[in-house]
Amino acid sequence: MTDDVHGPGEGHGPEDARRDAATRRASAALETYTLSGDGWRRSPGETLARVLADLMHWSDDTRRDFTDALSRAHDLHAAERRG
Repeated sequence: MTDDVHGPGEGHGPEDARRDAATRRASAALETYTLSGDGWRRSPGETLARVLADLMHWSDDTRRDFTDALSRAHDLHAAERRG
């Protein structure tokens, strides 16, 4: 990831490093979809929707509660943003 959201003189603390690592992991996961046969024709938003739909199918097939996992992900995201 080359884009830095911090301006000149702004710090880059542990919270920023964790967020950057999370963004890199997500980008690596999404890259598989982007590089797929028809993935290059999709917008980033369409690719995200495809990933989420595929995760819903996976959750159904493996009897996981996607809605609960998404709720926990929202909570985790909020906690990480707060630091």
